[in-house]
Amino acid sequence: MNGGKLLLPASNMKVLTLAAAADRLGWDFSFETRLVGTGVVAGGVLQGDLVVVGSGDPSIDDWEGAATRLFQGWADTLKASGIRTISGRIVGDDDSFDDQLWGAGWAWDDLDRSFATGVGALQFNENTAQIRALPGIRLGAPASVTVGPAGSGLVLRNLMTTAGSQTAASMAVRRRLDSPTLELRGAIPLGSLPIVRNVAVTNPTMYFVTELRDGLIKSGVDVLGAAVDIDDIADPPSRATGTVLVTHRSPPLSELAVTMMRLSQNLYAETLLKTIGARNTIGALESGRTAVASMLQEWGIAASDFRIADGSGLSPYDLVTPDVLATILAHVAQEPRLRDPFQASLPIAGQEGTLAERMKGTPAEGNARAKTGSLSNARAVSGYVQSAENEPLVFSIMVNNFGGAPDVVERTIDAIIVRLAQFSRR
Repeated sequence: MNGGKLLLPASNMKVLTLAAAADRLGWDFSFETRLVGTGVVAGGVLQGDLVVVGSGDPSIDDWEGAATRLFQGWADTLKASGIRTISGRIVGDDDSFDDQLWGAGWAWDDLDRSFATGVGALQFNENTAQIRALPGIRLGAPASVTVGPAGSGLVLRNLMTTAGSQTAASMAVRRRLDSPTLELRGAIPLGSLPIVRNVAVTNPTMYFVTELRDGLIKSGVDVLGAAVDIDDIADPPSRATGTVLVTHRSPPLSELAVTMMRLSQNLYAETLLKTIGARNTIGALESGRTAVASMLQEWGIAASDFRIADGSGLSPYDLVTPDVLATILAHVAQEPRLRDPFQASLPIAGQEGTLAERMKGTPAEGNARAKTGSLSNARAVSGYVQSAENEPLVFSIMVNNFGGAPDVVERTIDAIIVRLAQFSRR
């Protein structure tokens, strides 16, 4: 019913993005980050800048110490090549991507949120920092609030107060688009656990190079110059004329896809969209959209059946028919070079990802693998399920502009998937 109707897909848009990335880039594709020295090395000193050339790797983060170990390894490689001091700057070269950080139509009041971070060629901690708020020492005192890591560039205007122990904790965060200042309002009760909130940074490149500079210094490589964004330099160093000192590769697309699909990670999807479009030019939304649209038409899908605004589904301008999603999923299932990693990346009903708490104790548990989608007044689930006779089925269920409670819509969608798992032709 209504399979040919254009609907808002929400995060089901990631089905298009991942299918295109697998087809155009291949499952073995990985992002490359290079450290390029722009001067000679003499007496243990790199007499020039160290340029960090990014290609969009979204997986460099330090929430569990991974980047600390990575930067330590980079420092060890520099020291092994005879470099103990860098006389110049740490320059972030983000020119592999354009400077349009956000997707078309993203809501301005979402842009400080961790799910709506800007996308750049150099990315750290998924371009987010973390706010941590604790109650003050007495009732009515300002809350104790910090933001980290230090290299985020964010500044706090703390208007949060300490409330009575029976008060519900609250935190509202707002940031002007042209400012790194976060205004915090709300209350945190005496004796309560901290409130922790991830927020978007304003300059992903500066975040990366600031943290890298600090990491190198902590690991024994002295850096005399500042951390800078290449866009802020009048006469920037060239990546082409320096010496490549370190090359780092991300995990392959097959692994990155699991994070993107099971956690519905928007940054990964937007990064892949730009990367798909970067084969003959710099990575840009427009070139990415063109590349995805070209692939879909090669697969026999009419241009009138989709509208691509971004890669993640955060944009209200995205439109897709359920038939398009079902066609893509069927094509992937029939194409051996695409099938297995794609299906392995999907949330699993009752077990993994965004479906982990849904359809438990039903024939769909451990059976249905599908991508969820959720925006205001939009819910979608599209994927695969085995019938009662082990017949593979493809489905796409999309609901827009509903007036009832979202959980009722989700339970109805789940009930349909369970019925598919019970389906028999006998």
